Amino acid sequence: MAGEAPEVAFAVHELSSGDLETGPDKVCWWEQTFSLGTDSLIWIGAAPATWREIGNRVLRNAGVEEEDVETVRGTYLEILSQALSGLAGAVSARVHKEVSCSGGRESPPPSAAVAGYSFDLTFGEAAVPVLAAFNASWSSLSDSAPPEDSREADRAAAARPASVAVFKPNSIDLLLDVELPVSVSFGRAQIALKDVIKLTTGSIVELNRAVSEPVEVIVNNCVIARGEVVVVEGNFGIRIKEVISRQERLRTLN
Repeated sequence: MAGEAPEVAFAVHELSSGDLETGPDKVCWWEQTFSLGTDSLIWIGAAPATWREIGNRVLRNAGVEEEDVETVRGTYLEILSQALSGLAGAVSARVHKEVSCSGGRESPPPSAAVAGYSFDLTFGEAAVPVLAAFNASWSSLSDSAPPEDSREADRAAAARPASVAVFKPNSIDLLLDVELPVSVSFGRAQIALKDVIKLTTGSIVELNRAVSEPVEVIVNNCVIARGEVVVVEGNFGIRIKEVISRQERLRTLN
């Protein structure tokens, strides 16, 4: 989103009292909690020069010339949120279970019991430092290993001759228990990035579907049906009114 991928270098950094001071001209710290079963916390800190550089780069790449400090700061925090979501995905692969960002706030790390690092992000000739701190619960990841059944499956796959088929052509029953993501689309809209950044609580975004039109049921990014919204025991549900044809499903993939 910044128009270029930065070069990254990092080193161990012992956090000082100055790093942890709060104020408008001090380091902007974001505390992020991850759903690892324990209070696994990461703190990301950026001095004003850093978050301004990152925020402005993203806005300029989107064709927005914005001098409003709050907009630039909000843009930086949005980019940080996306980066932390990507980190959650990487951790999920490491610990072999779903991990997500479960809560965040602006707050500096405690002065003790955290491991600190300094990351230098280089965009062309501009280099900006970012601080990171991890609490002690992350140390257990260094000992993480795949579950025994996963290791056995890997060993079996490695020993299996390449010419041996894993599934028989008619083994469709083996796929029936595969779980697929299902979502419902009430409509879509295209708005400029500068308007997205300015969205606040209470903002209204007009969608491209009328109230009377059916909503779309999407499975694995493909529209498979349309229906109407109902309420079932206090929860929203969808009553299927139309299952679309195979030809139309192919048209909705993009």
